[in-house]
Amino acid sequence: MRDDRQNADPLEIAAHRARAFLASLPGRPIAPAADAPALRARLATALPDGPSAPAAVIAELAEALEPGLLASAAPRFFGWVIGGTLPAAIAADWLTSAWDQNGAAYALSPAAAVAEEVAGAWLKEIFGLPAEASFALVSGCQMAHVTALAAARHHLLAARGIDVERTGLHEAPRFRILLAETRHESLLRAIRLLGFGLDSITLLRCSEAGSLEPAALAEALAEDGRPSILCLQAGELNTGAFDPFIPAIALARAAGAWVHVDGAFGLWAGASGRFRPLLAGVEGADSWACDGHKWLNLPQDCGFAFTAHPASHRAAFAQTTGYALLAEDTRRALDWNPEWSRRARAFVVLAALRSLGRRGLAGLVEQSCTACARLATGIAALPGAALVAAPIINQALVRFRDPAGRDDDARTEAVAAAVREEGEAWFGTALWRGRRVMRISVVNWRTDLVQAERAVAAVARALARLDRGAAREPG
Repeated sequence: MRDDRQNADPLEIAAHRARAFLASLPGRPIAPAADAPALRARLATALPDGPSAPAAVIAELAEALEPGLLASAAPRFFGWVIGGTLPAAIAADWLTSAWDQNGAAYALSPAAAVAEEVAGAWLKEIFGLPAEASFALVSGCQMAHVTALAAARHHLLAARGIDVERTGLHEAPRFRILLAETRHESLLRAIRLLGFGLDSITLLRCSEAGSLEPAALAEALAEDGRPSILCLQAGELNTGAFDPFIPAIALARAAGAWVHVDGAFGLWAGASGRFRPLLAGVEGADSWACDGHKWLNLPQDCGFAFTAHPASHRAAFAQTTGYALLAEDTRRALDWNPEWSRRARAFVVLAALRSLGRRGLAGLVEQSCTACARLATGIAALPGAALVAAPIINQALVRFRDPAGRDDDARTEAVAAAVREEGEAWFGTALWRGRRVMRISVVNWRTDLVQAERAVAAVARALARLDRGAAREPG
């Protein structure tokens, strides 16, 4: 790195640091090297009085921040459902920043508008959704839920003669939101943001694997005639379980309920002939939500919402403007999502899908599932380990007993912490059916069987270290 950065190109320095970071991912410790106090010491200086050379700013910022980075893009990170951005998507993301396009309307960026049209069509084809479904590219699955459920709110209240966009919820009947007891927390926030209120939620009984039981749904739908929204899961967060879409959607249809599918990562099963049957019947829902940073391995800040009711979707968001945006006969992205000024997200979507192609995307999904299965069986075969939930797709759960045979939460937490401390792999824990478990989540394009074996070995070493430490403790 040059010492004199006064005339250096900040883009060159950023590219140099980015390449070095990406090259380090296969071997670098996954846990951050710096904690909050250390990072504050590096960053919390006085705001400069005058300008600084951009290249120097970038070099100093990278130097200060890199020790605090969690290497979640590494091939042995299994803590949350987070992928590692594909090379083509990284490059497209750099171009997206450099081009600096506002993706709100065709007039603001014809390229972004047309790219979004193509991306929406390709995604619907991959997921097996109706070709005529509306779509929106949003910041993530959280806002995809908000977008889809706003369309549901309009649709169900318009059928009762209520213009919710004009009058709000003051004249509306109370909604009933039906959620699986294993639902993701992002749905709860969407329900709060849209004014339904947490008291509108009815939690439904699920199977041991986490999929909705149709009998519980039938019982709940028989209660009353309030406007109802049923949220189903394509890939439960901990076990990867899929709800029984065909019977559940049939029951909801008979009751006049809107059906929304949380497919944050599970909708990507549609890319694989091997796993596509898990989505049988999902196309019969009213709306769907998915994330791009999961199995498509996009940068953060890209999710997808789809609805089978374009008129209701658009009515929830469309607005007139006080100034002309031109080309009003073309699709305006701002009419379909909660944001106005927004990143042109479609560029990275197209780059990732074009770089993978159909076979590459299917291979990515299947490779992740194969690696997850190897991790689950390999870890479960270690001393004191037990498989709590075998992988349906890319998620699995394990638990650990201590050397005395005690099956307690502390041992499982300690094993996961010991693995993270070594830095070779990264697992998180969760509470499942009242017990602490270690989660295995695989969506990274870099994770293959070699990486899975390395992670199993890391867990074995963590167990050995814990047992040696216990043996040294005074009796």
